[in-house]
Amino acid sequence: MTDTPIKQENQTKTDNLPSANPNEQRKNNRNNDRKRNRRGDSKNLERDSDWQERVVQIRRVSKTVKGGKKMSFRAIVVVGNEKGQVGVGVGKAGDVIGAVRKGVSDGKKNLVRVPLTPNNSIPTLSKGRDGAANVLIRPAAPGTGVIAGGSIRTVLELAGIKNVLAKRLGSKTPLNNARAAMVALSQLRTHKSASRERGISLEQLYS
Repeated sequence: MTDTPIKQENQTKTDNLPSANPNEQRKNNRNNDRKRNRRGDSKNLERDSDWQERVVQIRRVSKTVKGGKKMSFRAIVVVGNEKGQVGVGVGKAGDVIGAVRKGVSDGKKNLVRVPLTPNNSIPTLSKGRDGAANVLIRPAAPGTGVIAGGSIRTVLELAGIKNVLAKRLGSKTPLNNARAAMVALSQLRTHKSASRERGISLEQLYS
């Protein structure tokens, strides 16, 4: 007889507890996912803000197809973070904005890491060639600046090099010169890495 009121009280307590609604749980999960996506988007924006892009050239090109000529735009874009990473990309599309967008994505796929000295220069002399274009770059003293022109200057500036001498030899095509500069930058090695590859010490390298 004494157990029945206790059971009734326990039942009333359990009945008064809020039941877990599946709709409310779904809403909470969606809100949490949105917050996570916002955080991820802000991080991506911070990463993308470090990169700079400059359009070197935009040309209108045509392609002969069965029905006639198909017109489109070609954009040459240089992408870099001014911290030792730079890339050159080419994009083609029916409009200018689409061509530039494709050029930026292509440039980020072909990045080159450049070893920089404390004076924001390059460690050694380097040469690069692409097609009929030849580019010669050599280190310079602090305060010299970027002595270069055209697309070569754009590549060097976005790579973060502030003191350098560059010379264009051969073709004047902006795309070939930019790619030749990229080849020259990709061949750069620090003194430590050069000594390791040769298997000698730094003293023997300088002697």
